Amino acid sequence: MKPVIHALSGTSLTADERAFFTECDPAGYILFKRNVETRDQLRVLTDSLRTLSGRADLPILIDQEGGRVARMQPPEWPAFPAPAMFDRLYDVAPVSAIEAARANAQALGIMLSEVGITVDALPLLDIVRPETSSVIGDRALGSEPLRVAALGRAVIDGLRRGGVVGIVKHMPGHGLAGVDSHKELPVVDAEPDALQTDIAPFATLKDAPMGMTAHVVYNAWDAKRPATLSPTVITEIIRGKIGFTGLLMSDDLDMKALSGSAGEKASAAVAAGCDLALECWARMDEMTDIANALDDITPQSRARLDAAMATISDGPEDADFADLIAKRDALLAAG
Repeated sequence: MKPVIHALSGTSLTADERAFFTECDPAGYILFKRNVETRDQLRVLTDSLRTLSGRADLPILIDQEGGRVARMQPPEWPAFPAPAMFDRLYDVAPVSAIEAARANAQALGIMLSEVGITVDALPLLDIVRPETSSVIGDRALGSEPLRVAALGRAVIDGLRRGGVVGIVKHMPGHGLAGVDSHKELPVVDAEPDALQTDIAPFATLKDAPMGMTAHVVYNAWDAKRPATLSPTVITEIIRGKIGFTGLLMSDDLDMKALSGSAGEKASAAVAAGCDLALECWARMDEMTDIANALDDITPQSRARLDAAMATISDGPEDADFADLIAKRDALLAAG
């Protein structure tokens, strides 16, 4: 097995993809809007990936956050609120906000697990500030670490109840980055004491099953390399100060914050301490480059992957999707 999450080009596997994935055996897959059309089509696609891998617990990821980040969209699937809605409710009713976030996430999990998706790239634990890039914006859960951690834990718990693994992101925090890492490399000049605010919610949720790194340079920790490619940040901050014990994956390697070939970026991320590299564009030449650059997954990373997927081994808890949506909406309306 290669320590990489690969993407797909369309709504079904091509012959070239089938042959390539059979040969390289990636750790998992990630889906985008280009891969989803209908419930039946998506279930066939995810079943084909499980059959190809031979793993019932295959990680099949999606970014289904709610609000403006939603790969599965109406009319085939219902819209979900942006995460910031739960932060606003917390201002007036903290307990209701936590319950609403949990119900919302459980409904999301049920929706995803019904079509064979097993991992949602949610929640963001980034601390919002006035200077925070708009790429984060209403995707975040707030500006106060304890609140963000409480809502984030509710999201992870709700997803698990719905049969899906959650990913905390973007470690060790994207909130001080004033530019979009999809477009350029953010550099954070804050002193170590100021950065404690950003790592606090991640430290509270250090037992989360999966985490995702930030393509951000933190001068106080490593002025030469973004977190994704920094052994210092991953070892001393993410695994050390934060104490994160779960599976750690990179953010998308194709984002403009990183430079180099696909293989160079993937191998650098894994060498720095990421358990998995994330590739989101399904370009066959780049996927081949990554496969050639990476050794097989290490026993430690495989153990973390297996442990993360085992958190949903019992499947979704018995709950009614419509009831969860009604509960969420009633709580949001009361606030």
